[in-house]
Amino acid sequence: MLWGGAGVLGMLGFAIFRLTPRAVAAYEMGLTGWQWAIAVVFCAFMAYSEGYRGFQLRFSPRSAARIRYLRDHPSLVRSLLAPLFTLGFFHATRRTKVFAWVLTFGIVVLVVLVHRLDQPWRGIIDAGVVLGLSWGVLSLAWCIHRALGQQGVDYSPEVPVPGVS
Repeated sequence: MLWGGAGVLGMLGFAIFRLTPRAVAAYEMGLTGWQWAIAVVFCAFMAYSEGYRGFQLRFSPRSAARIRYLRDHPSLVRSLLAPLFTLGFFHATRRTKVFAWVLTFGIVVLVVLVHRLDQPWRGIIDAGVVLGLSWGVLSLAWCIHRALGQQGVDYSPEVPVPGVS
């Protein structure tokens, strides 16, 4: 159970750690007025779309519910692979598994594409991603705290129901 939460929080934290210096470098080199405007709009967009809508409303509650489910229904495989279980890669509804795999593939593609950009554009994008991921880490930690401290959770762990197709 702790391994699931710590593993996911660690992955997100490592991404923040890796991206932050690139984001800072873009701002240190100086931005034009237009670049500042784009940076502010993009960071606001990422805070809302990735941080609030993606993490706080969807990913974090579901992941916390899956951690609670793992605590209440332990198995050797789920416990050993707890971060992958928490992310929804297995023992999940078909929709959740497809979403996990498509999102992972999409992130890899975006990382490759953004890596090809020159500064300051790469740093502007990285700053927005760092903002969204930071929001995600905080919301996930809060949701895990709530899920493990309450009698129940108000979000589905999206695990398959036996006997239902």
